[in-house]
Amino acid sequence: MVLKISNIEQFEKLLDEQDKFFLMKHSTTCPISLNAFDQYNNFLYERDMDGYYLTVQEARELSNYIAEQTGIRHESPQAFYFVNKKVAWNASHSQITVHSLSAAEE
Repeated sequence: MVLKISNIEQFEKLLDEQDKFFLMKHSTTCPISLNAFDQYNNFLYERDMDGYYLTVQEARELSNYIAEQTGIRHESPQAFYFVNKKVAWNASHSQITVHSLSAAEE
């Protein structure tokens, strides 16, 4: 299931409580983001696992915070795989596919 987060506190809680998790920055006005979000949802569904997302238009402060904390320039859409509080993998735009997300876990 895909779960929405919208503030820095929720993100920090994820880092503290989850050893590994996927997070996606999604734009509601971008067709490329819509396709990437579908790929993300399909990936999570196939594995019967939870993943997280934020909507950039609604959570700009959080989106900027993630860019600052990770040192990875903001893009939208953008997917991350966090392992032990650090980014182990990230991709943006058409690079976000079921296949690329699956490979990130390996």
